[in-house]
Amino acid sequence: MSVLETTLCSQLSIESPIVQAPIGSVTCPELAAAVSNAGGLGMLAVTWRDIDETRAVVRETRNRTDEPFGVNLVLDPETAEIPTEEHLNVCLDAGVPIVSLSFGAAKPYVERIHEAEATVMQSVGSAAAARAAVDAGVDVIVAQGWEAGGHIQSEVATLPLVPRVVDAVPETPVIAAGEIADGRGIAAVLTLGAAGAWLGTRFVATNEAAAHEQYKQRITEATETETAHTELFDKGWPGTPHRTLRNSTIAQWEQAERPPPGQRPNETEKIAESASGKPLERYGDDPPLPDTQGNVEAMALYTGQSAGLVNGLPAADTVVNGLTAEAINAIETMAETAPGSQS
Repeated sequence: MSVLETTLCSQLSIESPIVQAPIGSVTCPELAAAVSNAGGLGMLAVTWRDIDETRAVVRETRNRTDEPFGVNLVLDPETAEIPTEEHLNVCLDAGVPIVSLSFGAAKPYVERIHEAEATVMQSVGSAAAARAAVDAGVDVIVAQGWEAGGHIQSEVATLPLVPRVVDAVPETPVIAAGEIADGRGIAAVLTLGAAGAWLGTRFVATNEAAAHEQYKQRITEATETETAHTELFDKGWPGTPHRTLRNSTIAQWEQAERPPPGQRPNETEKIAESASGKPLERYGDDPPLPDTQGNVEAMALYTGQSAGLVNGLPAADTVVNGLTAEAINAIETMAETAPGSQS
C-alpha cells in the first residue's frame, strides 16, 4: 500500500492523491489523460469552450485513458457564454465521473451530478464556505489559498486555510490547493489533514500543457517573488482577483499609478492574435496558447508563488511519479526524525 494512499484515492479511484488543477484554456486531453494514466487525477476546464468543443475534448480524453478524470465548471455568470446546465449535461451524458465547481454555489447542480452517479467537488476559500458546500451535498472540498495562480477565491494563505477547512468538515475529504509544486508541499498538506493536493503551476510547465512555450519558459525562470495579485486582466472576467507573473502590462499600469479600468495605459491596444484570428487586447483574460501570435509576454501569464520551485518542462507522468516519490520520501524522513523514532 502506498504511503500516499488516502481517503481521496479510494473515493475517486485514483492511485496517488495528486490532482492537476483545471488551469483554464491551458488544459487539454493530452495533459488530463497523462496525469490520470500516471495515477493522479487529470482535469479539463470547459467553461470557455463551446458545446461541441466540450464534447470533443471529453471524448478525446476518454480515448486516451481508461482512468478517472474530471471537468471543472466556473459558476460565475460573468464567464458564461454557454449556460452551466448545458455544459454539465454534455459532460455527464459522456460519462465524466468527477465534476469540479468553483466561483458560485454548488447546490443547484449537486442533485443532477449525483443522479449521474458522479462525484462533485467544490472549491472554497473559507471554512464557512466549506460547511455550506457540504450542507449542499458536495462530496469533496478543494481549499484554495491565495498564493495560487490564476483566479482566486480566498484571502487566506494555504497553511492556515487547510486545517480550518479540515476541522470544519471532518467527514469530507479536503484537497489542498495553493502553490504546492513539489513532494514536500504535498507531504505538508497531508500532515495538515488534507486528503490530497491540487497543483496548477507545476502542470502548466509540462510538455503536454496547451500553453505557449514562452509562457512555460517564463514559469521555469521565475522566482517566488515575481507574481502579482491583482484584478488587472479583467476583459472577459471582471472583478475577480487573480495571480499572474509580473510583465510589461503590469509594469506600465503600476508606473501610471494603478488607474482603474477605462484609464489604464494602452487600454484598447491589440497585443496578440489567437490561432483563429481573434484579436487579443491588453488586459484580456486569455492566457497565451501554443498558436498565439504577438506580444505573448504582455498577456495574462497565470502563475502562482510556487514558480520558484518549478524546474524544466517534463512530461506530465514524470511530474506525477516524481511528486509521489518526493512526498513519500518527505513523509518517511519526518517519521525518522520525529522525537522518539527508532534510528
